[in-house]
Amino acid sequence: MKSVRCHPHRHDAATREAVAHHPWGPDVIPSTFEYQRATSLEDAIAKLQATNGTGKLLAGGHSLIPLMKLRLSEPTVLIDISHIPNHAGIRERDGVIEIGAGTVHHDIATSPLLTARCPILSETASEIGDQQVRNLGTLGGSIAHADPSADYPATLLALDGEVCLVGPNGERVVKAQNFFQNVFTVDLAPNEIILGVRFVPSRAGAYAKLRQRASHFAIVGVAAVLQVKKGVIQSARVGLTGAISHATRLRSVEAALAGQTPSPATIAAATKTAGNRLENLNADLHGSQDYRRAMVGVFARRAVEKALDRAGK
Repeated sequence: MKSVRCHPHRHDAATREAVAHHPWGPDVIPSTFEYQRATSLEDAIAKLQATNGTGKLLAGGHSLIPLMKLRLSEPTVLIDISHIPNHAGIRERDGVIEIGAGTVHHDIATSPLLTARCPILSETASEIGDQQVRNLGTLGGSIAHADPSADYPATLLALDGEVCLVGPNGERVVKAQNFFQNVFTVDLAPNEIILGVRFVPSRAGAYAKLRQRASHFAIVGVAAVLQVKKGVIQSARVGLTGAISHATRLRSVEAALAGQTPSPATIAAATKTAGNRLENLNADLHGSQDYRRAMVGVFARRAVEKALDRAGK
């Protein structure tokens, strides 16, 4: 497909006047860029390489476009990967669920397979944004952007999931706990594309979230996946988002739950101080560090309680 040169800041006189007097000035309009549509993964990788690091991939655009409007990201080329065949879809193979990076949140939230086999993930997707966001936003875009308040990272950590990547040197797989590294920072090379994620499903999992009223981003979000056998918690994996710079495991909670016979008292004891060991907590108009620290314990308890309820069904 022929590329198109876009000049998003060329408008009529009235629009230019409005932009000039906007409180943020003209930087609310993206810089000039070239639009290209990839026809395959191989084509996308080749186009990305050709930009020498100045290109960006475009799928749903919910993370990238706002950054471009503020000129916090100024790619010279946008490569549309939303029409690549077989880049979206949900399937189970040999006891492992695979989800393509191009799969939109709505399809994950409403998937009969996930609802039956791994409800924590469909539950997590249903908590993202509003219906319009869920209809266009993609799994791959969300985890590549790695917003500190994004929902998927906590759940992928709790599921001990893996992120599948492809680039000029072929495919590679990264554990979720190694993929999310810091604020907006992941283990993804400039010329690589996320193929999707994979994980062993579990019914004994749940996601609990304190969300911002407008954006629905997580102020605090906790995902818990438990292994329960003969009335005893054999193991627990608990992921956290929203509270610090990037998603992380609440290992103190995991250790406190392992080997316990679940009861309201044991759950409360394991989760009450879940936020105490966290350092450099986020603070903004939605919540102070102390507030987030307290809410980590509250929502860890809620996630564990719901996961235990599902484990018994």
